[in-house]
Amino acid sequence: MTSPYGRGRPLHLAAAVDQPGVHDAGAHVELTRLAERGGLDFVTLDDAFARPGPDASAVLARVAPATHRIGLVPTLTTTHTEPFHLQATVATLDWVSRGRAGWRIDVSTSEGEARLFGRRYSAPLDALWREAGEVADAAARLWDSWEDDAEIRDVATGRFVDRDKLHAVGFTGEAFSVRGPSVVPRPPQGHPVRVVDATEGPARSTAARHADVALVRSVSPGQVRAVRDLLRAGAAGAGRDPDSLLVLVSLLIDLGDGEHAAEPGHGGGGPRQTAQGPLYRGGPVDLADLIASWYKDGAADGFHLVPVEPRRDLERLVNGTVALLQHRGLFRTFYPGSTLREHLGLARPANRYAGGAA
Repeated sequence: MTSPYGRGRPLHLAAAVDQPGVHDAGAHVELTRLAERGGLDFVTLDDAFARPGPDASAVLARVAPATHRIGLVPTLTTTHTEPFHLQATVATLDWVSRGRAGWRIDVSTSEGEARLFGRRYSAPLDALWREAGEVADAAARLWDSWEDDAEIRDVATGRFVDRDKLHAVGFTGEAFSVRGPSVVPRPPQGHPVRVVDATEGPARSTAARHADVALVRSVSPGQVRAVRDLLRAGAAGAGRDPDSLLVLVSLLIDLGDGEHAAEPGHGGGGPRQTAQGPLYRGGPVDLADLIASWYKDGAADGFHLVPVEPRRDLERLVNGTVALLQHRGLFRTFYPGSTLREHLGLARPANRYAGGAA
């Protein structure tokens, strides 16, 4: 759908389904179904080596067959993780979900996390994000290492795959090398959607070069717009179409005030900075007004919302804020396709190796 504000792009909405201390995948299924009922583009599930909890990619693999359209984006850190296995995990989720997988790229910064593996010490943040960019590049090459029609499944000859359509990657980075091809056929989306939190400077180059979606945590539309402009310029400098990089504002939301007026300094006055990040506190109507205002102002392409109280706040987000945005014609009432790339208006990448391309 075309924005009523004439920007030529639809509003995109996503939400986190993190539930600290919850180990039952059924609880994540329930929240993701709720988000899907509201037509949200995707949900995220965070993960880190520094804290206990279930594996985000495994949880969302369980969520996948219980949902139908919504995108599923786990966090997977590129630090201390073998790029070959990481890309295979994301590709597998894309197959299990029939083209709805994403990958929130993150890095591990602490010595405690490094000691879990014992292979190396932690590195400076800029070095970790350079490595993350190399992992993202290698993953894309491995996803392309199978051409789309490489599987032939010829029973008569006993041939499962056309070996001429499998390709060695031969990627060498600063800290690793990958030969390939992958052990998983090319994902349904070609490349699952890559998401990077580009709030901090060291992550921005990686986001500009490799992300499909960049998240920016900020308390003002002006700050978001400035980062968005930097990211788009960086994407253009890397030879990308800047329109292929979507920028979403990431906010903590506390909708405990229900339909009442926003608390001063929060909802009606905008988010405020906290130790946990930018926090919006108010009612669903106030939040709808803020989203409409920032989007109309051209600050971003949408919002990634992180509920403070997962069940309560997601229910109020879907039944209140999203419903109001739909009523105003600002947010869609149905999914435009079946894959996450289709939801986001992103083209399926061509295979770099098909047809003899290098």
